Amino acid sequence: MSDAIFDSFSGIGRMIILATMAYVAVVLILRISGKRTLSTLNAFDMIVTVALGSTLATAILSRSTPLLEALTAFATLVGLQWIVAWLSIRSRGFANMVRSEPALLVRKGEILHDALRRQRVTENELMTVIRQSSARAPENTAAVILETDGSFSVVAEDGADNGTAYARAGLNRR
Repeated sequence: MSDAIFDSFSGIGRMIILATMAYVAVVLILRISGKRTLSTLNAFDMIVTVALGSTLATAILSRSTPLLEALTAFATLVGLQWIVAWLSIRSRGFANMVRSEPALLVRKGEILHDALRRQRVTENELMTVIRQSSARAPENTAAVILETDGSFSVVAEDGADNGTAYARAGLNRR
């Protein structure tokens, strides 16, 4: 058979053993490091999560990378993520350097076109988000916030908002 489809039963056995060992090691490392390691609260967290997945794939699939070296790389990335999270909690300046702030895109039914441009969001994308929400239209929208993880939060104009959506997002209510 072709090497692209099947190499040998020993190769399959090696893969099962490596995948099992890597899985156990990764679970242990992640349990030690805490829940924050795999969060995707912002772009920085997503990049780390993708890098961790790539490192795990290399540990399992690459014949040229020993398992211990790949797991060392994985543990290093987890450690760096922990350090960045720790520094972000203790230093506002550091947090501002590695984290983005939420961005207000709609305020009281008014589309903030400058904010759309700064965040590289088209009006069509914004309208899709609004239509998919309970607000259904900009005039029924108290706020649309582009969150730090790239998701959108839509606050419908129902009279119940007392400004907490703005305050919690760190946005000025005008």
